[in-house]
Amino acid sequence: MYDDAEAPLVEQAREAYSSGEWSQAYDLLVGLDARDPLSVQDLGLLAEAAYAAGHLDVTIEAWERAHAEAVRLGDPIAAAGAAARVALHLLMDTALMAPIRGWVKRAERLLVGQEETPVHAWLAVIRSYERLMIGDVGTAREWAGRAVEVGSICDPAAAAVGRVAEAHAVILEGDVRRGLILVDEAAVAAVSGELDAVSTGMVYCELVCMLQGLAQYDLAEEWTEAMERWRHGNGIGSTHGRCRVHRAQILRLRGATAEAEQVALAACAELRPYLRREFGWPLTELGRVRYQLGDLNGAEEAFLAARQTGWDPEPGLALVRLALGNVALAAASIRDSLEHPLTVPSKELPPNTGLRRAPLLAARVEIEVAVGDLVAARDAADELVQVAASFESRALSASAAMANGRVRLAAGEVPGAQSAFQSAVQLWSLVGAPYEVALARTGLAQAHRAAGDEISAGLELAAADAAVKILRAGHKTEERARGPNSFRQTGDYWFISFEENTVALRDLKGLHYLARLLAHPGREFHVLDLVSSGTDPAAVHSGLHDPELASSDGGDAGAVLDDQAKNAYRRRLAEIDEDLDEARLTRDRGRVVQAEAEREFLIRELSRAFGLSGRGRRAGSASERARVSVTRAIRHAMDRIREHDPPLAEHLERAIRTGTYCVYLPDSRLNMAWIT
Repeated sequence: MYDDAEAPLVEQAREAYSSGEWSQAYDLLVGLDARDPLSVQDLGLLAEAAYAAGHLDVTIEAWERAHAEAVRLGDPIAAAGAAARVALHLLMDTALMAPIRGWVKRAERLLVGQEETPVHAWLAVIRSYERLMIGDVGTAREWAGRAVEVGSICDPAAAAVGRVAEAHAVILEGDVRRGLILVDEAAVAAVSGELDAVSTGMVYCELVCMLQGLAQYDLAEEWTEAMERWRHGNGIGSTHGRCRVHRAQILRLRGATAEAEQVALAACAELRPYLRREFGWPLTELGRVRYQLGDLNGAEEAFLAARQTGWDPEPGLALVRLALGNVALAAASIRDSLEHPLTVPSKELPPNTGLRRAPLLAARVEIEVAVGDLVAARDAADELVQVAASFESRALSASAAMANGRVRLAAGEVPGAQSAFQSAVQLWSLVGAPYEVALARTGLAQAHRAAGDEISAGLELAAADAAVKILRAGHKTEERARGPNSFRQTGDYWFISFEENTVALRDLKGLHYLARLLAHPGREFHVLDLVSSGTDPAAVHSGLHDPELASSDGGDAGAVLDDQAKNAYRRRLAEIDEDLDEARLTRDRGRVVQAEAEREFLIRELSRAFGLSGRGRRAGSASERARVSVTRAIRHAMDRIREHDPPLAEHLERAIRTGTYCVYLPDSRLNMAWIT
């Protein structure tokens, strides 16, 4: 353990964490731990600081070490608490069910004979969500009740999250009205300000995910706005990124598609350090936004990237292929998704129930009509009607009306098609979804034309076309008129023009990095790419080339896993193998399929060094040094800019994201083109 001389550094780390200086706290604790292993308590602090600073693997490893040390010291409560934290982070950010179950069992064994503690309440929360995510709704509700019962006595945060899980289970069982009453009860904890930041973020996020999945968009929007207000200055870890995905979903629904794309891109940048398979969630939302914008190539790229993470991007990918004219591939894709759903548990999506199938069914109707298989289209439409009736959702009813209209029009049942499309227009208008209203109007125009009413058809089609044009180009009307922005170097000075104000600054490393990011808005740069002279000619001029940070191939230290990551993957694989053996002994076929899928996912991640889209992971030590160096340099440059041009500094604070990957994401409503 660390000696008395290092105790002030621990206090500095605690103070930094308390004041929200996550990276500073993390760096201090990592340095201390490298010299002498941290205590159980301080390993917990390291885990929390690492999570807030974007180091999920370190978070989980620190809690694993805290568990092992507490076992060695003979402290079963602390050991069980650390095991529960491992399971909770695996649940929140990896959705790997087999390791979650393994860590829960370790904790439960340690608690045998112990009186009820907060650990018992959190284990009940984890058990509830583990059951909920694989579709065992009844057992999930029972565990949620247990979390509320125990948590109400000893841990309000566990009780609050348990109430959300209980509401979700009740809704999935079909009692929507009672479930929504429970939602209101659960929401009280989120707005009370009595919970810690991670628990509050989890309550908000689960509420919004549940309401989005239920297609209760008005309520989802209310809680998304509440979560958005709360997260500024409060949210840590993955909360910021998750909140952005929810906001992008609402913006897309309301027709603010250009802004939704920027928010979705920001969400991808913020969630990259946290999510594994569930990284497909923000990517899929990005694809849906681009599809609505008419950017079919960009949408397909996002959907395929989501699929490479092990996520099911349907029905988006099938609809893109239909729009690109590949009807046969679209049909095969949507049929396979419905007949062989991926067993990818997720907190962000409903389990494999009617709610999960609803958007797939709506897409299948559209695709089967294009193929000419009206029997399959009608079957899908009928099932969608049943789902909409079960969950009492106006949006699901609107989707069912659209599907019914498409089937009837294709079958030549013109009066029925007119009535169905008219209902869809009215319902989508009440929902407040202009893009879907435009689609319904297009269908209604086709039905009027089939009835020989060209005047009505022309009116509906003109209204639909006008709406789509507004949705895809509306952001241009919000752009501010401004002169060109420039960020250029001449000799030892940078001349920066922003909103008709020009300043001159002496050369700094961070200005080179900023210039690179501003020249490519929306593009992510690995920090090693930024410091590498092989990819940044300006680095040579400024002496930025660092042989310790860049290798001979231009800054890439190799598509390899560092030892820490390799060991983490080996542990996860061992936990999955243990769960798989148990599932086979009990002949639990569903659990076997799930564990095998998780094992394949991890092996695939190892084989490609878990980089997105096949991008190999850079060696950890070089990346970490580069991350710290680049972040500090950019922050220093922005501080200098603030001294001379506060509005530009404020803009950069909002738009620049730093970390292992850096990106410039300006507000889409502003004309932020730069000359560099």
